[in-house]
Amino acid sequence: MHRLPTMSLRTRAPLAPGDRVAALDLGTNNCRLLVAELVEDGFVVVDSFARITRLGEGLSRHARLSEAAMARTLSALKVCARIIARHHCAVVRCVATEACRRAVNGAEFAHRVRKVTGLELEIVSPEEEARLAMLGCLPLADPDADRLLVLDIGGGSTDLLWLERDACAEQGEPGIAFSLPLGVVTLAETFGRDVDEATYARMVDAVHSAFARLALPRLRGAEDEGRLEMLGTSGTVTTLAALAIGLRRYDRNRVDGLLLPFATIHHVAAQLRAADNLARAAHPCIGRGRADLVVAGCAILEALHRIVPVETLKVADRGLREGIIAALMGASLADALRPRAVAA
Repeated sequence: MHRLPTMSLRTRAPLAPGDRVAALDLGTNNCRLLVAELVEDGFVVVDSFARITRLGEGLSRHARLSEAAMARTLSALKVCARIIARHHCAVVRCVATEACRRAVNGAEFAHRVRKVTGLELEIVSPEEEARLAMLGCLPLADPDADRLLVLDIGGGSTDLLWLERDACAEQGEPGIAFSLPLGVVTLAETFGRDVDEATYARMVDAVHSAFARLALPRLRGAEDEGRLEMLGTSGTVTTLAALAIGLRRYDRNRVDGLLLPFATIHHVAAQLRAADNLARAAHPCIGRGRADLVVAGCAILEALHRIVPVETLKVADRGLREGIIAALMGASLADALRPRAVAA
């Protein structure tokens, strides 16, 4: 099979307006593709694809990607390869995250993907994943915020990136990345997929304890040390936002960039817990693919809020894929943040 063009951040070739690039994010629960065309001042999305594949299903128990999960994922990746070929993309970067990082057969699966589809899966570190997600979200950040915290709740991990703008002028790779090996899939498999209030409380406590072991003390009290903005990028966050504003059909334009009070988040989360999986699945903004996972996502968000009790969360319906594209175009967190840091 013809191998598709691939590229790492360190070997980026010159790109020009009119070129098309592709970014693929293969996570524990989802396979997502974005195809964009470069323009003078950025890029425009020309195609996208997303499918719930549950690549990491059972991984917390067996430490291996199952044959059924790999077959589902390969089916989705074949679709992605056809889309990329149809658009004649100049550059493709395919990133695999926690499921492939953790699985003992993750590298073997990446080799299988290359052989079957021609796609080169790059298994990235948690730090690289967090920085790419931040880069993708950065256009939404308040330029007056002194500190930024991006939260990315995945299927197999939860990643944080903490940025202090004034420190970015001195840092080549700005920000401090944290990764918690707990995501919505692993948490749901551990505590069950339809939990009562007591089980939910234990879930939140377990995640909070795991966060505490990540050495996050510098985040405590950060909301009192200057203007702090928290941005959330994940299906959990966008789903909570859609429900909070009463959407019957998901509308990215109304969700992306929304400021969501945590009081509202806690209220919506309680409503989700009160419903069963069938009721959650029936809502068009949730669906069957996330009905049994969204409560676990709420637990992760609540646990982090105990540590960083800000009043609002800015919702980002963007993240890793957009960060990949921005990086391919030559953008970096240091360059994006340095002008303000120098001016200060």
